[in-house]
This record gives sequence, structure tokens and C-alpha cells, in this order.
Amino acid sequence: MQSESARMSSASEARFRIDRPNSQPRAVKVIALDAASEAVVKELAAAPWQRASFLTASAFSGAPRRGEPFSMGGWLNDLAGRTKDLVDEVNSADLVVMVATAGESAAAAAIIGEACSVKHVMTTALILGGAHSSDEALSKMLAQLRPHAMMLVISSADEYIKDMLTALRA
Repeated sequence: MQSESARMSSASEARFRIDRPNSQPRAVKVIALDAASEAVVKELAAAPWQRASFLTASAFSGAPRRGEPFSMGGWLNDLAGRTKDLVDEVNSADLVVMVATAGESAAAAAIIGEACSVKHVMTTALILGGAHSSDEALSKMLAQLRPHAMMLVISSADEYIKDMLTALRA
């Protein structure tokens, strides 16, 4: 009797093989949510990536003043400082990774998460400073990000973020 491996490598079974790469790189949007995470994201952007774009939302100021309309523009930027439209960025993404620092504000996560939810784009949130932050600061950040991220990771070291992006095929 032939083993399963021998049978699967036979000529009759070869016709069922798919002769293509296992997977394509994802179109990943990495968004810094605060000034502290912006520095880490800028450093990450210098590394070679397949299809990753790096953006900042640290200028997001939250809800507009009473009577003023809300605008999607003006607060999401690429690393060169050019304004980007959130909907366009989400439309061209397979995955959105939000990077935040424990103890900072992650108000932009709500609107980014909502846009991703509407477009069925997977979201991941990475929290920096896990090793140096208090439990209270981590809890507050988790509460801000949990409703808007399908996967949530607390990083004890900034280098972990690069490894995580590599694992996510950025």
C-alpha cells in the first residue's frame, strides 16, 4: 500500500496542484494615532516593505465643535505631510494597523475603525509602551481601542512592531 505522501506526489494527483504562490502580500495601512507612536511609525517606514503605507492621525482633534460639520480630511497624513482621505485609504487596504502609545489619546481609532467596518477591512491595533506603562494607562488604551480592532496586541518593545508587521505580510 502506498503512503499518503507517495500517492499525493503521483502524476494522477499532480493535475490538482495549484501552480501559484501561496499568497499575495497584503495592502497594509499603518496609522500612528498619537505623536509618540508617530516617531515609531516613521522609523518603521524606512525599512523595506512589500505593500505597506505609513500614515499619521496624530492631528485628529476629536469631534467638531457644536455646529461645525465633521470632515474626513485634514487630519490623516502621509509621512511627507500630505493630507490623505480616510475613505480612499481604507478602500485600497486589506488590513489597517493602528499604532498607539499607552497613556496617550487614541480618539482617531473610532472613526478609522468605523470606516474599516463599513468596508469590511480587517483592523489590528498595536499598543506601544506595555513594559513601561501602568496597568491603569494600559486599561484606558485597551478600552479606547478594543471596540475598533479585531486583533489587539500590547508590545513591550518597539522592535516587536516590525516583527508583527512582517508576520502580517506587510
